[in-house]
Amino acid sequence: MKLRHVVESQQFTLPMLMELFQIAGQMEKVLARGGTQDYQSKIMASLFYEPSTRTRLSFESAMLRLGGKILSTENARTFSSVASGESLADTIRVLGDFADVIVLRHDEVGGAKRAAAVSSVPVVNAGDGKGGQHPTQALLDLYTIYKERGAIEGLKIAIAGDLAVGRTARSLSYLLGKFDRVMIYFVAPDVLQMKSDLLDHLAEHDVWFALESDFSKILPEVDVLYQTRIERERLGDRADQYDEIARSYFIDAAKVARMKEGSIILHPLPRLNEIAPEVDGDAHAAYFRQTRNGIAVRMALLATVLES
Repeated sequence: MKLRHVVESQQFTLPMLMELFQIAGQMEKVLARGGTQDYQSKIMASLFYEPSTRTRLSFESAMLRLGGKILSTENARTFSSVASGESLADTIRVLGDFADVIVLRHDEVGGAKRAAAVSSVPVVNAGDGKGGQHPTQALLDLYTIYKERGAIEGLKIAIAGDLAVGRTARSLSYLLGKFDRVMIYFVAPDVLQMKSDLLDHLAEHDVWFALESDFSKILPEVDVLYQTRIERERLGDRADQYDEIARSYFIDAAKVARMKEGSIILHPLPRLNEIAPEVDGDAHAAYFRQTRNGIAVRMALLATVLES
């Protein structure tokens, strides 16, 4: 598989996804034996314009497990030349002389695509802007579904929470649309529902989807529940209804008891008030396994772009 940059979910074909899953499976074996030194001559630059815990440290762990080295800034708006007004393009051009791959989280939609256009080394999008994309999160989400369920074709998948600007939800939806007979339920209050550009994309590719606001209605129906958080400031005129809305989308033991046997709950994390801690030990709860899968998937992505 040839892969220069990782910018958006749409760039992945079904054969590419299957090959990536195969490489990720191999990387799990590498992890089990403590890593490798195959990439000891390679350097990854971790350039984050927004705060991050899981994504940044997952990428850095992945590179270290591959035997590589890292350069890192976790708040580039403050702790880099960006604070003095340097453009993204100039920053990326310079980093290309320092590192073999750049992992970028940018605070503007399309930031990763702009960076890739001028970069001399591979750029991996670690999330760009509100309503942009987060393709590596979506890839590890998809890999988790594949591992947990054995296949993706024919599954019923609910994506719930703040979908209007949820870059993880958007990126995952693009990927799910590549599989046969997948049914996607977008479950959100009207003000936070998935935007028309993505819905139009799914319709053009004959992907079945439905818009729902009743969270309880879909719980017994789906094979996968992908939960995201709802923030008060995103509700606009309905902000005064936040407590009521948050409660209606809250997953506790009683709601989990209504789910199908073998169904799973995913969450990109961090969670705030979406899932009760009492659910963590339930067989349906796959979100911490999901996070662990991220290291193998990101190792696979880094190895692929470094070899391409």
